[in-house]
Amino acid sequence: MVTLPKVNELGFFEIRLESIGGLGANLAGKMLAEAGVTGSGLNGVSFSSYGSEKKGSPVKAHIRFCMPDTLIRDTTPVERPHIVGIFHEALYKTVNVTSGVTEDSLVLVNSAKTPERLLEMLRLPGGNIAVIDATGIALEEKNRANMAMLGAMFRLCDFLDAEQMKSVIRKSLEKKYPQSVQPALNTFQRGYDEVKFSAFPIAAGIVLPKAVRWDTPVLGYETQPIGGVVVNPGNSILKDLSISRAGMMPHFADDKCIHCAACDNVCPDFCFVWEEKQDKKGRPQMFLQGIDYQYCKGCLKCVYACPTEALSDAREEDGYADEHRVPHQFTLV
Repeated sequence: MVTLPKVNELGFFEIRLESIGGLGANLAGKMLAEAGVTGSGLNGVSFSSYGSEKKGSPVKAHIRFCMPDTLIRDTTPVERPHIVGIFHEALYKTVNVTSGVTEDSLVLVNSAKTPERLLEMLRLPGGNIAVIDATGIALEEKNRANMAMLGAMFRLCDFLDAEQMKSVIRKSLEKKYPQSVQPALNTFQRGYDEVKFSAFPIAAGIVLPKAVRWDTPVLGYETQPIGGVVVNPGNSILKDLSISRAGMMPHFADDKCIHCAACDNVCPDFCFVWEEKQDKKGRPQMFLQGIDYQYCKGCLKCVYACPTEALSDAREEDGYADEHRVPHQFTLV
């Protein structure tokens, strides 16, 4: 009989997946629950919560496991997770991805950074951090990052049967996408083998923040400014779309650019920065200065449209966007 390592007061072992649309967290949650039910004999449930249901918007998947003699009558969001799986490391900029974690919780992050750096980024005083470069593995295996995250999750949840998960992967993909079965299995296995785990002690007297529901408004009747003035409107100028990038981003080579604006015509978020200058004959012309990566979500439409290879796709490296960003010169902010 499989035994859960820990449960809450209702008898549940709870997992929350923090992701963005397009990375497959919803499917990963369903497959994880199915493997726990069919392979380990547990009771389980999986459900997801979406924002605008589009690629790049925040997504949460909630999974609960319990022993067979415990009934699941709770489908509220997971607020005190035993495991948090963060599918995109930049989510911490706009989403409280570690809400509700305790000193015993385990935080799994899709990242190439060190656990020490991630602990600092997530503003945690300590705890258990697991790291897997799921995006890098997926790019190398030509598959999806969710399979690598699932592999890492099964390594951390020893009550789940990895072989049963492979059967679920085959059953889910072999009819519609038979060519994807082996890459998915390879990605899952690499996630299982390559995840790294580190534990950081929490200093005495440090109390972790209480859980805050994801749908709790920042401005409400208790927190709004005097007069009800919204001091920070959520318009396009202030938004940071960097959390939408799923591992790839465009690089700009100025020496190859002919300033044809083909990239700007297909860019959905007006990432390209232009400046009016004189050409060789003294005529006014718009010249491309670079990319404002704050608004770039990595769709790579500009790369496909560029006729001179002035734009190329490359794996996103830490710090590249900040170093090479050419900011828009807005006069409205």
